[in-house]
Amino acid sequence: MTIRLPDATGGLRTYEPRTEPLAVAPGTPFTSRTVFSAAHVVADPFADVSPDSPAAVDWDATLAFRRHLWSHGLGVAEAMDTAQRGMGLDWAGAAELIRRSAAEARAVGGRIACGVGTDQLTAGTLAEVRAAYEEQLAVVEESGAQAILMASRALAATARGPEDYLEVYGHLLRQAAEPVILHWLGPMFDPALEGYWGSADLDTATDTFLDVIAAHPDKVDGIKVSLLDARREVDLRRRLPDGVRCYTGDDFHYPELIAGDDQGFSHALLGIFDPLGPLAAQAVRILDTGDTEGFRALLDPTVELSRHLFQAPTRYYKTGVVFLAWLAGHQSHFTMVGGLQSARSLPHLARAYELADGLGLFPDPKLAEERMRTLLHLYGVTP
Repeated sequence: MTIRLPDATGGLRTYEPRTEPLAVAPGTPFTSRTVFSAAHVVADPFADVSPDSPAAVDWDATLAFRRHLWSHGLGVAEAMDTAQRGMGLDWAGAAELIRRSAAEARAVGGRIACGVGTDQLTAGTLAEVRAAYEEQLAVVEESGAQAILMASRALAATARGPEDYLEVYGHLLRQAAEPVILHWLGPMFDPALEGYWGSADLDTATDTFLDVIAAHPDKVDGIKVSLLDARREVDLRRRLPDGVRCYTGDDFHYPELIAGDDQGFSHALLGIFDPLGPLAAQAVRILDTGDTEGFRALLDPTVELSRHLFQAPTRYYKTGVVFLAWLAGHQSHFTMVGGLQSARSLPHLARAYELADGLGLFPDPKLAEERMRTLLHLYGVTP
């Protein structure tokens, strides 16, 4: 059985879906790396909402997906940009997501870290930015989750230079109850974060970022770097104080960064590990045995899919992530909060299906094929 898929030229090509998924089962906890998957939210498809409405979330399906990730040994990075923070999910929805997911993590023994930002604000004074961060930090700490201090659009709009970042982050780190993860999200993921850390020059910004860490190394568990620049990440992790981890957020170069070199390696906090969860977990367990080649042999072939999902405009990668969750049977529909299911073209989605199917990512390849055919029919394509 074959299926005809549209391509970027406007034509149709023939593809033969695979019949068997990759055989992956839950296994033992990881020993060599700490690995988080940033997780998407499942929209309520029956909610009578518009793209401007507060997010309507299907809580049962959203939490079920987190249990799926935990069952494979992955930590969940909650209420991050993968969950459409600032792109459909507002702070009220994120706070509810944090509380519910943290409670679920306690119930099943899963690891969870949650995003702390300032998305109550669009702009404000430095005092208002601090207060917004503090409100969110309190919610995360009260939930029992680890905090991830996310990059703030409001701070980027308000800060006059590096000294304002040092002041705001220093204030937050001094009051944090437990070590946090600092998050540096590049402008390719969010254009409003251009010039973060007080400079558009990345070398200068890196120095400021390291100054924040150096002043409070006991309050920084690690850093999450999403700049899609492998060399810069390696250089940065070599400059970290002892005991401060680097969590790669590089969805283009993650196999080589996690594998590391003779001077160190990166842990992981990745949006691509949402669709890759079971396969990524199996790869890390292979790495736990010291088999770097086996790890790379399993994970390297996934990079083509990741680069496709995260192609520019990178911030719309969430559409592909949710699309693959639908094809994989983790949710019953392809609807997103904010109507973001419309953010990628049919040829883009068709290629995502082809690449994911080729990797064996779908637990039920026949279901994935049927759903892909349904989408093609919706667009007027006879598959």
